[in-house]
This record gives sequence, C-alpha cells and structure tokens, in this order.
Amino acid sequence: MSIQLNDQVIALINDPKTLKVLASADQNGIPHVVFKGSVSVNADGKLQYLEIIETSQTNRNLVHSIWFRRQVAVGILTQDSRSYQIKGTPVRAVICGELFEENYIAVRERFGKDADLSTVWIIDPEEIREETFSVQASREREAYPLIGHLDRF
Repeated sequence: MSIQLNDQVIALINDPKTLKVLASADQNGIPHVVFKGSVSVNADGKLQYLEIIETSQTNRNLVHSIWFRRQVAVGILTQDSRSYQIKGTPVRAVICGELFEENYIAVRERFGKDADLSTVWIIDPEEIREETFSVQASREREAYPLIGHLDRF
C-alpha cells in the first residue's frame, strides 16, 4: 500500500548532495545494490529513477520487479549522517512521451551528447524507516529492553 513521503524526506532525497543507493534483486533473488544519484521524488510523491543503460543489471531487475510486483529499496544518507530506507514497488516504466523527453534532455545536459536515457522508472513508496544509528538504537532498546550485554547493566 502506497505511503506519502513527508516534505522533509522529499527534500533530502531531492538534494543532490544526499547519497542514494538502489537495491533490487534478480529473478533468482540475488541482491544487486548500486549507488544512483538519479533517484528523486516527482510531483506525485513517487520515487523516480533515471536508468541510463538499457542492459544494466538494475534495469533488468526493475523489469522483473514490475512484472512480478517485487519490492526494491532505496537507501539515502544525508550530509549530516541521517539515514533512511524506503521500500517500494516499481509501477511504471516510461520509455517515451513528455516525461521521458524532459528527462532525456536533462540527462544529455548533465552527461553530454553521447549520453542516453533508457527508462524513467516510477516507484510507489510503501514503507519508510529511519535507520540513523541513534534512532535505530532507541527503537531496538524500546522493543527489546531485556536484551543487552551484561557489562551495560
């Protein structure tokens, strides 16, 4: 089920200084994790990823994910070391039309006239979780108060 990303998270994802990682799996479930600066949030609040290489493992995995409704994950790390994981399902693969052309021009402006654009992927966000160490540790201590190293008690 789709969720709405809040304005703070949208701003972090759309910040070019934020490090973004896209995790997908192939048809055998083997994970594939890559750094992708072309992940952003579009006007509809969906994740948008620009795939430049038609035959890349990521593109093949996203095709598999859209066919079989498999989730992918996007991890972000901000400049101030906040970390989030967003899980979602690819719902559209745009290969022509206005949205494609707009992004095609942007890719060529950024990478030069030899650059190409394979697909504009639209990913429906379904779950977000802050993974910043302090937030994660607090969440775990609250969920499991009796678990810990003896030297800490």
